[in-house]
Amino acid sequence: MTGKKKVFLDASIFVAAAGSASGGSSLILEVCRGLLFSAVTTRRILLEARRNIRKKLSSEAVLRFYKEIAKLNPEIIGPPAKESLSKYDDIISLKDRHVLSSALESKTAFLITLDRKHFQTETIRQANLSIIIMTPKEFLELVKKI
Repeated sequence: MTGKKKVFLDASIFVAAAGSASGGSSLILEVCRGLLFSAVTTRRILLEARRNIRKKLSSEAVLRFYKEIAKLNPEIIGPPAKESLSKYDDIISLKDRHVLSSALESKTAFLITLDRKHFQTETIRQANLSIIIMTPKEFLELVKKI
């Protein structure tokens, strides 16, 4: 795995990939199974994704979710330390602090999310974080250039 750039995946990516086998989020999972990138997430994010898929999508989508996780075999990191969560109180909503904190603690190059409302804000841009936050479309455009 040396040389691979780590990509942190938010729950929204797993939900969208489960809902559409041919969409951008599914392509993200495919890219993270390749030679250049590897996926990182947390147990909490996977549980949140599973809960949302069960609530909003079909049983086929739940099955696709499990198959994608098995093929992806992401690095699953532990929960962020409580002290690190509070560092982000002023820049992101409380419900999303764990995602941002985990992504930063895991030293990933990218955080991929569909949650523009909370992750692509002026406050986050001004925070000068050590991670690039992108939508699947933005990330795939970057991958095309490589």
